[in-house]
Amino acid sequence: MTAIKHALQRDIFTPNDERLLGIVNVCKAGKKKKNCFLCATVTTERPVQVKVVKVKKSDKGDFYKRQQTWELRDLTEVDAKDASKENPEFDLYFEKVYRWVASSTAEKNSFISCIWKLNQRYLRKKVEFVNVSSQLLEESVPSGESQSVAGGDEDALDEYQELSTREEQDIESMMETCEYAISNAEAFTEQLSRELQVLDGANIQSIMASEKQVNILMQLLDEALAEVDTIEGKLSSYEEMLQSVKDQMDQISQSNRLIQISNTNNGKLLDEIQFLVNYMDLSKGHIRALLEGDLSSPKGIEACINASEALLQCINVALRPGHDKLTAVKQQRELFSELRDKFARRLTNHLNNVFIHQGHDQSSTLSQHAAELTLPKHNPLHRDLLRYAKLMEWLKNTQREMYEGLSRTYVDYMSRLYEREIKEFFEVAKIKMAGTTKEAKGKFATLPRKESALKQETESLHGSSGKLTGSTSSLNKLNVQGSNSRRSQSSSLLDMGNMSASDLDVADRTKFDKIFEQVLSELEPLCLAEQDFISKFFKLQQHMEMEEVDGNALPRMPPYMEHRHSLSSDKDTVRLMMNKIFQSIETELNSLIALGDKIDSFNSLYMLVKMSHHVWTAENVDPASYLSTTLGNVLVTVKRNFDKCIVRLSFRRVSKLLRILSGFSMSILSPQSGGVALHAGRVHPSVQAL
Repeated sequence: MTAIKHALQRDIFTPNDERLLGIVNVCKAGKKKKNCFLCATVTTERPVQVKVVKVKKSDKGDFYKRQQTWELRDLTEVDAKDASKENPEFDLYFEKVYRWVASSTAEKNSFISCIWKLNQRYLRKKVEFVNVSSQLLEESVPSGESQSVAGGDEDALDEYQELSTREEQDIESMMETCEYAISNAEAFTEQLSRELQVLDGANIQSIMASEKQVNILMQLLDEALAEVDTIEGKLSSYEEMLQSVKDQMDQISQSNRLIQISNTNNGKLLDEIQFLVNYMDLSKGHIRALLEGDLSSPKGIEACINASEALLQCINVALRPGHDKLTAVKQQRELFSELRDKFARRLTNHLNNVFIHQGHDQSSTLSQHAAELTLPKHNPLHRDLLRYAKLMEWLKNTQREMYEGLSRTYVDYMSRLYEREIKEFFEVAKIKMAGTTKEAKGKFATLPRKESALKQETESLHGSSGKLTGSTSSLNKLNVQGSNSRRSQSSSLLDMGNMSASDLDVADRTKFDKIFEQVLSELEPLCLAEQDFISKFFKLQQHMEMEEVDGNALPRMPPYMEHRHSLSSDKDTVRLMMNKIFQSIETELNSLIALGDKIDSFNSLYMLVKMSHHVWTAENVDPASYLSTTLGNVLVTVKRNFDKCIVRLSFRRVSKLLRILSGFSMSILSPQSGGVALHAGRVHPSVQAL
């Protein structure tokens, strides 16, 4: 340890004008052992500074380096852990607690003793030494001897006093006057002693001779002491006055500080109150509109919309921490909840009444459309109800159950209304279709249906059905294959008034085509208008935003997955409401298609063309709309009926060909013909057809 102490003094502390007085080899308690040294040092220059330095050996060599330094005056407590037993652990309390484990108990005790001595000598500070034996602290050392408690090295440091420049010059001048000052030091010392004795005697005689002056000096000193006492008294009084002024100034400063804190607190409190007043206060006009506002007039509806939006802002305000514990805030939130519930009930009751009255009013107009093949328009109802769209959005955000109840009520009443309207509308359409057929059968009941009429109809509709595939292409093939058989019919068959029958079939089918087109034309705007109203009134998004890229409309994805999920949910809700409201449309259309196919199976071609066109139009508007889905389902039924018609038509042409062949063979074998059929190279028209 002595070699280490010498190396540390030489390499670290001497360059910094410091002396190493105590050292201990330690490591941190509870961690992997990494040894270091705690050193107690003092500076060689005045004023003396006492430090505790942590020195660590470098990992890359044998030299040492400073790692951390503490001032001894910052030390508050030394804990030796146990005063009765040998324990190498000890704690030093600086700005925080440092726990150390010494390499031996002796080193720990020596270091703690050095710390105590340095504290007693230089700082005079009562550092608390805990669990340290009294012998180690040397509490019995007298105050007069405390000047040397720091050890031999420190005593040697204090005993040596360097000569001043004046003293060096005097010594040099004395040595110059004495020739043997250097060669004979003893003689020089004796001479100096004799001269000193002579000077001491002269001083004593001078003092004895100046006794009077000494008495005068003592008297002056007494007077000076008295004056000093007087001045000290005045100074004491002045000090008391200054202390009083200081106390008053301290009180004023404390008062100013408290006033400043109070002003700051008042400012913060004012900000909080202003925040609550601005965001948690609902005007009396808004409260009156929520409780008593007229929901039937435009001005009243506008006032209710503004009041509901203000109420929603007050309910959804983001309160700061601690606001929810204020009694006034609790009361205000209870008031907002009560206003929300009352206005929601009042709005729900009013809209329920509007749905009921509008349903009755629309029912009274059904008789006006009974004679005509038209559906009543609901645009006035939609226009009146759309004024409440913002209130419905508010209800959706605040009272979801009431919002869903209103949706169910609207669907219930409108489904009944539309069911009556659609049934009567389709009854009128069926009557018109059946009336044209009965009239045609009454005028030409005895005329058989001619194949030439079928040919004329198929040729007239060939352009419209050219876009279809499957059954329509097979129909064209059948028309081409049967053209020769139609030309082979005899003139006797055409003499039975076939032109009149053809004209009648074309007229009936044209009228049927117009009626069916009018039915679809009436249903299409009705469904689209109702679906658009539902999405706007109930705030259900059913269309994604579109953007154009190189002239093509591409769907632009919503920014967040939540928006995509809500969009899909709203689409499903719209589709479900439309299915419930128009649940009778698909049934009535299938019934009408069955009637048309029963009247004339060739009507399926007209219905196929018209239905395909309307399905294509509906898909261009909205592929996922209720109208597009319903017409697509009905189109499947029409397609099946058309396939059946093609099959029946092909069977009928084959049977007719067999009948012609049978009649021709009988005419050849008949004795009345006499071979006329082969006379002069003439051939019967039916044979030419073969």
